[in-house]
Amino acid sequence: MNNDAVPAVSEADLAKMTALVDASLLSLVVEHEGEIVGFCVNFGPGADYASVNYQWFCARYEEFAYLDRIVVSPAARNMGLGAAIYAAVEEHIAGTPWLLCEVNLRPRNEGSLRFHERLGFVEVGQQETPYGVLVSMLAKDLRGAAAGAD
Repeated sequence: MNNDAVPAVSEADLAKMTALVDASLLSLVVEHEGEIVGFCVNFGPGADYASVNYQWFCARYEEFAYLDRIVVSPAARNMGLGAAIYAAVEEHIAGTPWLLCEVNLRPRNEGSLRFHERLGFVEVGQQETPYGVLVSMLAKDLRGAAAGAD
């Protein structure tokens, strides 16, 4: 399911996904009618994770949850599962001031950009990655204040 979502998320084999989940602050799986139809992996500060996007946020925020990847299977899209996953993440990280993520600008992921805007995320920067993808760095202030780095 992860690799079917490339380039919205980076490719990962079973060993990499296992390592990501093991190092994560929070990982969630969504089932519908007995089938796994979605998942997300989140990291907190200080995780052993070399992602350039995660490191960008670590350099600017002290307390946060970083949503590294969220995937919903094509068959389960438009069922509200993406919003439900984000709501569950926010519930599990209650007290954390920032929920952070990035969305591709090149190649452009227009649907994800609109989705995150609807959820209250704002762009706090852009980053050109070493692997040729330009990303919009997004933050949602869970304290209700204007977004910006601590």
